Amino acid sequence: MRKIKYKKGRKLQHITLEYTGSHKEHETEMQLFVYDDADVIEYDKFNVLALNTCIDYTKNNWLNIHGLNDINLLKTIGAHFKLDDFLLADILNTTKRTKLEEQRDVLFFNIKSLLPSEYSDNISVEQISFILKDGILISFQEKRSDFFTHIRERLRTHAGIVRTKKVDYLLYLLLDAVMENFYITIEDEEDKIEELINLTKKGADPVILEKIENHRDNFNFLKRSIIPLRDSLYYLKTIKDDDTYNGIQKETFSFFIRLHQKSLELLEQIDSDMSSLESASNFYFSEQSRKMNEIMKTLTIISAIFIPLTFIVGVYGMNFENMPELRYKYGYHSVMIAMFFLVIALIIYFKKRRWF
Repeated sequence: MRKIKYKKGRKLQHITLEYTGSHKEHETEMQLFVYDDADVIEYDKFNVLALNTCIDYTKNNWLNIHGLNDINLLKTIGAHFKLDDFLLADILNTTKRTKLEEQRDVLFFNIKSLLPSEYSDNISVEQISFILKDGILISFQEKRSDFFTHIRERLRTHAGIVRTKKVDYLLYLLLDAVMENFYITIEDEEDKIEELINLTKKGADPVILEKIENHRDNFNFLKRSIIPLRDSLYYLKTIKDDDTYNGIQKETFSFFIRLHQKSLELLEQIDSDMSSLESASNFYFSEQSRKMNEIMKTLTIISAIFIPLTFIVGVYGMNFENMPELRYKYGYHSVMIAMFFLVIALIIYFKKRRWF
């Protein structure tokens, strides 16, 4: 089993623009939503050359980018929205932990999206980054995925309140959708833990212990991913008392407080699941010890039965001349019968004592 941990990519300078992720086969595509309470315009296969003509700053704009391989395109986007190179470098460098950074007119947020792998016990990781400016939210995904499909449908059908709110509320919805993946991953891990607990009750197969250690690594990785997210969301809650960035409306901060509470719930759930995993590990070793004790008890009983028989054989194997039993016609048969009844008596005695 592969141990889950943050990827140790090449150490890059803070402003080096190079994609370090593993989804390098995906082409860079863009999608733009321009919306308000009255209308929504969707540009699928959006071209970067249309930034000046399609973005309407009197409305809300969501530019979603799939694939981070086209560095020149990202540079063009950064130049158009006047983004610092170190922000683009953080978007491309997927080895960094979750981060929140605020400037006077920009809020940068990146997050790890985790989902269980389909054909293994490992966890698949994708970094998603967000840039929030006045009237526009830009999201960067390593590959095309279905995380935000339901949010796009809400925009198209005017479901909920998303089109009546600013893009800061849209950022809340996108972060909430990514955090839902944590719940999916944890539930999948819990199901596998339950299977492991059932397996430990059936036997002490060494493969079970290997799986337990693999899932412990998964939970540690989940915890390492959520802790910086919790800290970032806590910091985001405090921005409302700060004059540095005012791109989030006062009434929207309550939604980000909910996300912070979710992160705390996720950490509590992980701690609980790790306790269950520890119980499964303890049960495994207890079962091993019980089986070892059963084996030792069986061997001890067998030894206890043969000790008196060995004594009798040893006595009559001394070959002294003055041993009348050696010349007795039925001596051999008498000793064998005595040894047989001695074994029966010992077995009955052990049974009454409930030693086996």
